[in-house]
Parts: sequence; C-alpha cells; structure tokens
Amino acid sequence: MSSQCETTAKHAGGAPMGVFERYLTLWVFLCILIGIGLGHLAPGVFHAVAAIEVARINLPVAVLIWLMIIPMLLKIDLKALKGVTEHWRGVGVTLFINWAVKPFSMALLAWLFIGVLFRPWLPAEQIDSYIAGLILLAAAPCTAMVFVWSNLSRGEPHFTLTQVALNDVIMVFAFAPIVGLLLGLAAITVPWDTLLLSVLLYIVVPLIIANVWRTVLLMQDPSGETLRRVLAVMQPLSLIALLVTLVLLFGFQGEQIIAQPLIIALLAVPILIQVFFNSGLAYLLNRAVRSPHCVAGPSALIGASNFFELAVATAIALFGFNSGAALATVVGVLIEVPVMLLVVNLVMRTQGWYESRPGIPTYEECCPPIAPAPARAGSSGGGN
Repeated sequence: MSSQCETTAKHAGGAPMGVFERYLTLWVFLCILIGIGLGHLAPGVFHAVAAIEVARINLPVAVLIWLMIIPMLLKIDLKALKGVTEHWRGVGVTLFINWAVKPFSMALLAWLFIGVLFRPWLPAEQIDSYIAGLILLAAAPCTAMVFVWSNLSRGEPHFTLTQVALNDVIMVFAFAPIVGLLLGLAAITVPWDTLLLSVLLYIVVPLIIANVWRTVLLMQDPSGETLRRVLAVMQPLSLIALLVTLVLLFGFQGEQIIAQPLIIALLAVPILIQVFFNSGLAYLLNRAVRSPHCVAGPSALIGASNFFELAVATAIALFGFNSGAALATVVGVLIEVPVMLLVVNLVMRTQGWYESRPGIPTYEECCPPIAPAPARAGSSGGGN
C-alpha cells in the first residue's frame, strides 16, 4: 500500500472519539426537545424552510446534508480499492451483509413489527412511511463513524479504509435500485425521478467533490498533515449540520411525538434487532471463513451500521419533513452511538473465543504495528 494510503489509514483508524461523537445520543435528544419547542413557538419559520425546494429537493436541507456528507467522504481514499484483495474473505462477508442481507432483513423486520405487531399503537396513515424510512436507513452502509468503531475494536485500518471505499462506489449504483425494489415490494409508491436525483445530489456529487478536494490537499502536502487539519475543522461542522437538520425535523414532528410518545421506542425495536442480527452474522461468517479478528471486528461493525445522513436526506426528499419516514431515519441517529459501542464491547470481549478456532491468526500475526516512516535526511521536524 502506498505511503499516502498508510497516512490515511493511520488518521482514519487512529482518530479518537471526540466529544460530539461520544455524546451524539445526548445531542440528538436535546435537538428533539429544542425542535419540538421551536415548532410550537415559531411554526411559520419551519413552514417557510419547508417551502424552499426545487423538484422536491429542499434546498436548505441539501446544503446541510452536503456539510454532513462531504467531510465524511473526505476521509475516504478511493485509491485504497487496489488493495481490496488483501483481506478478500472479510471484504466478501461484509459485501454480502451490506448489500444482500441488511436491506432485506430490515424490510422484513419493518413489515413484521411496524406493519403488524405495533400497528395498533401507531398512526395508521404513517405506517407505510415508517416502513419506508427504516428501509432507507438500512439501504446504505455507514462511511464515517465506522472509522471510530474500527479504531475502538483494534480493527485493521487498511481493511476498513478499503471496505468503506468499495461500499461508497457500490452505493452509487446500488442504493436507488435496492430502495426502489424494497419500497415497491412494500406497496409504497416510488418517485423514481426524486430518488435518482437524491442519489446524484447526496452520493455522486459529494463523492466527486470530496475526492477532488482530497487529491488537491494531498498534492499540496503529501504528508497528509493539511488533510488532517481540514478534517479536524470539518468534522465538528458536519455534526453541527446534522443537529440543525434534526431540529428542523422535530420542529415538524413535535405534535405527533407529543401525541404518541411511544413512537420513537417502537421504531427503535426493529433497528436494534437489525444491528445485532447483522453484526452477529458478519462476525460468525468471518470466523467460519477464518478471517483474523482485526478484520472480523470492523466487518461486523460496517455490516451493522447505517449511513443515516443519506437516509435522512432521502427520506425528506421523497416523503417530506413531517413524514414518518423522516422520523424513522432520525431514530437511527438517536441510537447509533450507544448500540454500536455495545457491539464494539461484545467484539472485544469475545476475541479469545474467536481466535480459538484453528487456522485463525492472532491479532499480532495479522495486524503488526505500522512502522514509523524513516526521518528524511536533513529534516528539522520533531513531529510525533
């Protein structure tokens, strides 16, 4: 792997979990309260924001989503794709979970819990919308927080980087067909023009912008230090944009939530089951094919986590601010951090059991420490 890729892997895999990420669930809960309060005090402001749209794409939200997504994609080195065969077993398992299991298992869970078991406690007119939101949430794998989860589980950074880059490329072509298929199977009308426009605006364009920006930064400073500083500035901005979007969402959802406060808890049930099912399946499949633990950990976490920023944006574009679909995607944001931290804990606690299977290399055999780059002759720098 190139030195540029090694620099990226170190920064992506070794970045600590910041205050915003660590307490994301708390910030989301505060945004629920703020959004509900502002929605009652100034409903006209929210309706004015909702009216600023072109081709069903809300422009203020589009800007906020770009601020969320582009900094996350800036971490991704698409050149890492050339190393995709290095851990081919783990890559194969993760791709199977992400694209052949997770969207379909979520659709089944959404239909079972929201469409059948919980139907008496949910507003009838929003049932299909809730199901659509859960499908959107599971239709694309996470691209940003995965680096944090991989770091916490002592994941192999090159594998994580390669897997996320591959998922981003697949997402360009697979997201719309999978969403369209599953919504159609659920008898939910699919506005294909808006769905395809969402893919263009929220996947293709941000991916191009981030990759060009990243290339320019690394050309200016091949050490990656400038890129690291830009990411340090952009990451808090990305999360602030997410929180502002949530305030807007709950400004519209407030009355419905106050009327039926159990909605969020009921929507969380299929999401929780999906996370544990997909992460567990990925972990067991990796053990079956004898992937090392430092690959199985991030594979399980990538297989379970969701690209909730894309899900929120697409739900708003397809169904509107005040839809059940938008609310369902936000529930995914609410429980993301505590649930994924629990999965990380389970992965780490079972490492001994995992590596007890014959033929699985130990962590030290698979993931030796990355050797520090040799100092250049004449260098006066004393960096770490």
